[in-house]
Amino acid sequence: MMDRNCPGTVEPILEILDGKWTLLLLFELFNGTKRFGELRRRLQPISPKTLTDRLRLLEEKGIITRTLYPGIPLHVEYELTESGLGLQPIFAAMWTWTQEHGAYLRTNTDEMDQDSNEVM
Repeated sequence: MMDRNCPGTVEPILEILDGKWTLLLLFELFNGTKRFGELRRRLQPISPKTLTDRLRLLEEKGIITRTLYPGIPLHVEYELTESGLGLQPIFAAMWTWTQEHGAYLRTNTDEMDQDSNEVM
């Protein structure tokens, strides 16, 4: 049984994962250190501003580190901290859940889309 305090307890992580691009961004970083440009290409059509905002939030929360390499050309790399790597089991659990229940949800969503198109 879930603790009645659970919603308040998990609220901080839900705030972090709430952004539209945050889950995809973290997924990319689970596969290793990435430069800003790499992340932008992999997350098309994310805007540079949105990507910067998400990266700053994750850095502020201690989920990623930002390393600036001086020189010409200047470049910045992002990687998960130990805390960020600790999110991997959450992603694994979501993947497992999707494998078990995702087809049912997709079928229901497709049926709802068809029903709404027929009404129009």
